[in-house]
Amino acid sequence: MITKAAIYHRSHSSYSYAYDKNTLHLRIRTAKGEVNNATLRIGDPYDWSVGGGGGNLNAEDASGWTGGTNISMEKECETELFDYWFCEAQPQFYRARYAFILEGKDNERLLAGEKQITTITDDADPALCQLLNFYCFPYMNPTDVFNAPSWVKETIWYQIFPERFANGDPSISPKNALPWGSEDPTIKSFFGGDLQGVIDHLDYLQDLGITGLYFTPITQGETNHKYDTTDYLKVDPAFGDDETVKTLIHEAHKRGMKVMLDAVFNHIGANSVQWQDVIKHGKDSKYIDWFYVEQFPLIDESKKDRHSKEKLNYRAFAFAQNMPKLNTENPEVMEYLIEVGRYWVRNFDIDAWRLDVANEVDQRFWRRFRDELKAIKPEIYILGEVWHDSMNWLGGDQFDAVMNYPLTDAILGFFANGTLSTKQFKYAVNDVNVSYPITVNEVAFSLLDSHDTARIIHRCSGNKEKAKLAYLFQFTHSGTPCIYYGGEIGLDGGTDPLNRKCMVWDESKHDLNMKQHIMQIIKLRKHHPALRAHKMKWLMTDDEQQCLIYQKENHEECITVFINNSENPAEVKLPSSLSDHNVIDIYHETPCQLTKTLTLAPFGFAMYQNR
Repeated sequence: MITKAAIYHRSHSSYSYAYDKNTLHLRIRTAKGEVNNATLRIGDPYDWSVGGGGGNLNAEDASGWTGGTNISMEKECETELFDYWFCEAQPQFYRARYAFILEGKDNERLLAGEKQITTITDDADPALCQLLNFYCFPYMNPTDVFNAPSWVKETIWYQIFPERFANGDPSISPKNALPWGSEDPTIKSFFGGDLQGVIDHLDYLQDLGITGLYFTPITQGETNHKYDTTDYLKVDPAFGDDETVKTLIHEAHKRGMKVMLDAVFNHIGANSVQWQDVIKHGKDSKYIDWFYVEQFPLIDESKKDRHSKEKLNYRAFAFAQNMPKLNTENPEVMEYLIEVGRYWVRNFDIDAWRLDVANEVDQRFWRRFRDELKAIKPEIYILGEVWHDSMNWLGGDQFDAVMNYPLTDAILGFFANGTLSTKQFKYAVNDVNVSYPITVNEVAFSLLDSHDTARIIHRCSGNKEKAKLAYLFQFTHSGTPCIYYGGEIGLDGGTDPLNRKCMVWDESKHDLNMKQHIMQIIKLRKHHPALRAHKMKWLMTDDEQQCLIYQKENHEECITVFINNSENPAEVKLPSSLSDHNVIDIYHETPCQLTKTLTLAPFGFAMYQNR
C-alpha cells in the first residue's frame, strides 16, 4: 500500500515553481520504495468542451475537460525516508491545474490532489477531470520567476579577511600591529593587512583561477573583523581609502573578477555616532528609536559579573555589548541602510552584497533592499547569511542565494568527521538539493570553511587528502563555490581566532600539491559545464569500502566521478553502464579504457568523461 500520509506537494514552493517564463518545475514526495511510477496530470483550467467559462470550475454546465495531459515523471532522488519525483511542463497559456497519478504494487493507483488523495480505477475515472481537487498555478507572470544573475553560476569565489591577507601599505597599519605572521592571532590582535595588499596579489588570484572576490567588512570598525561598524560610508583607515577601493575594483574587473562586499545591517558598532548619541542623551536621543532599548541604564552594573544577556537592557547581536541591534522597521533606519547599499554600488560599482546575520533582519526590509539595489544594477548578486533551511528568503523577492551551510555540514560529515556513511551522505546531499528550486541551487554559495568556522584541514584532523576530496566534491556540485583564503596552500587553523591566521606568502612554505589540486579542479569546473549542472545521478554508495560513484551531466556531456574516502585501497566493481568504455581521464587529461573494475588508492579519486 502507498502511504498517503507520506505524500507531499505544495504549489508555489520548492515543489512547484516557474523555472523560466515558459517552464514549470513540479516535484512530489512519496514514501521510499512504495511508488513505481508517477505521472503529472496537467492542463488549462478553462479548456472545457462544454461550459466552464469564467473560471467557475464548479459550474453545473461545465463538462468534458479537454485540457488534461499526462507527463511521465522521473525519480529525481531518494533520502532516508522518501522518494522524490520530478518533471517539467510548459503550459501553453501560462496557467495550469494539475494533480499526480501514483502507481504502486498490485495495480494500486492513486490521484494525489490538493484537497484529497483518491483511488482511481482507470484512465476514464471521473476524478481525473475534477479540477476542484487539482493544484493550481494561476499564472506564470514573468516578474515572479526567480531570476538570479547568470554570471554567478560560473563564478569561483575567494573569501578574503582583509586584516590577514597581505600588508601592502605599512604606513597605514594600526600602531599596535604585530610583525606579519609572527605569532598566532588572538581575538584582539592586528597584523596590518589592507586593500593594497589585495591589489598587489590580484595576479596570484587570477593565476589560481579565481573570478570573484568576497570581502569581510572593509568599512570602519574598532575590531580586526570590522563587524562592529562605526561608519558604513567610510573605508576603515587601516585598510585604505576610497581611491584604494576604486583601484581594487577596477583592477579586479580588468581581470574578470567580480567583487562582493559584506553588509552588516542587523547591528551596528557601539562606537558609532548613533549609539554614542543614545549613550549621551538617553531617552532624549534622536536615535533612540533606531534601537531596541528596553530601559535605562543601558547596562545594569549590579549584574556585571553575570552573563551579558542579564546585564544588557537593550537588544544586541548574540548578547555582544559592542553590537546593539538596529531597528530596521524604523523608516529612518531603513532609508539610511538602503542608501548604504546604493552608495557602494553607485559609487564603486561593486557586483554583490553578502548580508550578515540576514535571518535576524525583517523581511520587509530585505524586499525593499532588493528592489532598490536591482533598480541600480539588475545583475547584482544578493547573498544572505542563513545557516539553516532558507526557503523563506528565496522566493525571488529577497535574496538570490544563501550560504549553503547544510551542504557544508553534509560534506564535513562524510569527508572530514566520518559521522556519515556513504549512503547517509547521499541522503543528506539529496535532501539539500530537493529543499530548494533548481534555480536556487544553481547559484547557492558553496563553502567548506570561512571566517566563522574552523578551516577544512583542521576539520579533517590534518589529513590533506581528505580535504582534497572535500574540495573535489564541492567543485563537482552545483552552486557557486568559494575558497577561504589560504585554503589552496594548506593553511590550517581551528575556530576563531585561529581560523584567521596571516596568509603565508613564502612559497617555500606552500603546499604546492594542494595548490595544484585546487587549480586543476577550478580549471575542470570552468571547462566542463556538466560539473556545474544541477543534475546528479548516484551510481554507487558503498558503505563497506566508503566509496561512491556519481555522474554529473547536462545536454552536452556526462562526467563520472569516483571517490574512495578510506585509508585503504579499494577495488570498485563498475556498473554495467560504465564497463569496457573508452573514456577521457579529465583530471590528468588522458584517454583511457575502463574495464569491469577500477582500483582507487587510499583517499583516491578519478573523473572520466564519456567519449
